[in-house]
Amino acid sequence: MLARRHEQDGVTVFEIDEARLDAAKAPELRQTLLDAVDAGAQSFVLDLTRVEFMDSSALGALISTVKRLGPLGALHIAGAAGSVEKLFAITRMDRVFRIFPTRDAAIAAAQA
Repeated sequence: MLARRHEQDGVTVFEIDEARLDAAKAPELRQTLLDAVDAGAQSFVLDLTRVEFMDSSALGALISTVKRLGPLGALHIAGAAGSVEKLFAITRMDRVFRIFPTRDAAIAAAQA
């Protein structure tokens, strides 16, 4: 299983259990997140704390999710560090996604 879904303080959290989010895993990530949106989730947290590498195909899955959420929804990113954080910065996706250093900070933002 790529991601564990649970509720924390009333917020849906997807905790990624893989060290790599690449082209092989992007379709599963996309489907998992889009299924949540289609089931009614409008604001949730994606915890990337365990992810050490992420490529553009995984980033594309996140972009698809934001598009499906629309203007009233939000995808909060938690724990992006190292090369993952650099990917968001280099692609300027740090301007699209709300990125927080910890899951708790992302959850607090999702509750607001």
